[in-house]
Amino acid sequence: MITLSHVSYTGSGPYCYANSFAMMFGAGAPSPAVIEFATCSPFGMQLIGGTLPFFDPYGWDPEAGFDDALTALGWTSTVAKGGGADEALARLKASLSDGPVWIGPLEMGHLRHQPGMTGPIGADHYVVVLDVNDERVLMHDPQGYPYASLPLSDFMTAWRGETLSYGEPYTMRTGFARLAEVSEADAIRATIPAAIRWLSMEGRHNMPPDTLGNGEAAEGLAALIENGCDKELRGHLIHFAVRVGTRRAADAATCLARIGCAEAARIAAEQARLIGSMQHPLVTGDDAAAAAALRTLAPTYAKLRAALENGC
Repeated sequence: MITLSHVSYTGSGPYCYANSFAMMFGAGAPSPAVIEFATCSPFGMQLIGGTLPFFDPYGWDPEAGFDDALTALGWTSTVAKGGGADEALARLKASLSDGPVWIGPLEMGHLRHQPGMTGPIGADHYVVVLDVNDERVLMHDPQGYPYASLPLSDFMTAWRGETLSYGEPYTMRTGFARLAEVSEADAIRATIPAAIRWLSMEGRHNMPPDTLGNGEAAEGLAALIENGCDKELRGHLIHFAVRVGTRRAADAATCLARIGCAEAARIAAEQARLIGSMQHPLVTGDDAAAAAALRTLAPTYAKLRAALENGC
């Protein structure tokens, strides 16, 4: 069997917060791949409540990785959240006088400029707001909709995020400022200790009962799929989880290779190929093949942690 070398991925995909951060950073922005890496999203897998899979660390959600990522990248920002709708809108209007505003999480199902969105679907999203008036919001939506316009009422409902599993209503970031010139390679190196910590699943995590992590999560998802992958689970996997999980692992492989972490990069590339290999079987109903890929994936999380702990 021919061993494939890793090829970096460039293309579309659900990288909303990394792309939104890149827009806020401006001309000096690191690549979205490095931003995503710095959030530590590639370093683990979780099966929340034993039923909802994500190819990201046990106990992790996007907000858990943002401040550490900004620190590793040499940036800072100011976070505002909570309060009522009128207060949040006033805050947004005032902040826009200084430039674009990073917004999220929002409930994607209320973003009706996206085809097929007619109500809440429990999916988080991030955008960059450019302007707002009493009727509409103008934004760059990194899902593929630059300069998208949305009725203000829909935007405010999405921003409240009451159907999301994490975050606070009306969260936004402003005041983005570079504190230090940090190279992408140095940002990658600075992220390694946090990556090891997430892979270890150590610390206090307020997770639902029956939540599994890493290898156990992969094994648990394999069993779920084999025992009857329902429409909701299949849709979540093929439209989001597999796509973003594959890209995260692929970007991790690229980043690790850049700093000479050859063994860790090889393992991350293997993870990317295994997660990505699930897409066609899940779409076509070959659930046995998808489950087999997950069982091969399961031991790679311990191997990746060991490689990172041993200096890559």
